[in-house]
Amino acid sequence: MAKQLPSQKAAATKQLTELALLYQFSNTMLSTIRLNKLTHLILTALTSRDAMLFDRAILFLRNEKSGVLQGMLGVTWDTTPEGLQIIGSDDALSSQWDISEEVIAQQRSTEFCSLVRATRFDIDTDCPVIKRIIIDQNLCLIDDAGCHECESCDFIKHLGATSFAAAPLVARGKSLGIIVVDNPHSVKPINRDDLRFLQLFANQAGMAIENSMLYNRIEEAHSSLRDARERLIHGERLAAIGEMAADLVHELKNPLITIGGFAGRLLKGLPTESREHHYADTIVKEVCRLEKMLSDILAFSRKPTICYSACDLGDILQDCFVSCATTLEDHHICLSSNFEDGCWPLVGDAYQLKQVFLNLILNACEVMPNGGILTVHAESLPLEGREVKIRIADSGGGIPPEILPQIFKPFFTTKRHGTGLGLAIVNRILLNHNGSIEAANEGSGSIFSVTLPLARTAQ
Repeated sequence: MAKQLPSQKAAATKQLTELALLYQFSNTMLSTIRLNKLTHLILTALTSRDAMLFDRAILFLRNEKSGVLQGMLGVTWDTTPEGLQIIGSDDALSSQWDISEEVIAQQRSTEFCSLVRATRFDIDTDCPVIKRIIIDQNLCLIDDAGCHECESCDFIKHLGATSFAAAPLVARGKSLGIIVVDNPHSVKPINRDDLRFLQLFANQAGMAIENSMLYNRIEEAHSSLRDARERLIHGERLAAIGEMAADLVHELKNPLITIGGFAGRLLKGLPTESREHHYADTIVKEVCRLEKMLSDILAFSRKPTICYSACDLGDILQDCFVSCATTLEDHHICLSSNFEDGCWPLVGDAYQLKQVFLNLILNACEVMPNGGILTVHAESLPLEGREVKIRIADSGGGIPPEILPQIFKPFFTTKRHGTGLGLAIVNRILLNHNGSIEAANEGSGSIFSVTLPLARTAQ
């Protein structure tokens, strides 16, 4: 029997090592679904000192949305442990790899890995190498100085690569990314056997990465479904609580009206300066406040019934001005209204729309207790279908910027005795009328802008 030459023995040993790596990686990819850990295992296997395959390995993954190849990880031989952790028996046919969190953290903290992660380039670049790898899905060995002077992509110069090989990561006929390997430390040439192994390894790595991505998508979909289910259950509970609250409010209003009525009668028959008159007056005021609070809760908790009909915005606003005349006078507030000429036909519930503007006007009065200017301005917007914008501005000092995004949320209030439902109800009424409301600070006060669609019959 002929003796093997040292070179033949070394080649055979290398082939056995490569086969063992491929088989162990096959076992590993069936047990590892974490993409982050999987990428470290892939590149660590390629740069393992035991296998002595490559000095460096780089992974780029394809971003379908942005159309770029994004550097994900770069591993070098000096950040690779002496050997991958073997789980199971020492037999390659029944074992698999593992890598510790400490090694993963060490590899990701290197300057080279940071450089890789900061690298990205367009897939649609004019570079023939990128097209050959990603589009044609062919392995490339680059040992051409001209490639390093190419201006279409500079990732080769950016990473300091000289002679290198790049293999596509392919799964189900689709390019997921590329693996780039080179030997800047040992300066060992990449031969045909190295390329054959890299191709086989990249084929398995592509399938493993695809499986991991699919699993992550399933996990995200499952998490979204779980969140949706929890929101649905929470919504059902809130609906039940809302119904109970509506029934409770309805039951509380009757005795409150009775208490307020008798307190009002007592108030009329008591001397103005007496202590009893003060007590009765307090009862009447608190009952009125509770009735307002219960009315707001009832209006918010129950689905509103909207009676759509033809109405005019100008008439609605004029009714609001008449209703608020006493309040404006008591607060020494000057009302300035400015409407463009013509009618403002709407299709909606005039009573509910009046609630919107009454609420906004009365809120403005509350922030100007010592007087001020209230401006109501209406103008048409030249948009398709036509809209009208009503601006209600006050001079009450404005809304603190930090709470401005919160004011339309239910139960959010800065008032001592408020329910926090007034603006929430306003917002809901406008949404039911295909309208909107915005709030901002302007000048010495705040401004609320209401937008409503005009009736399509308007000329």
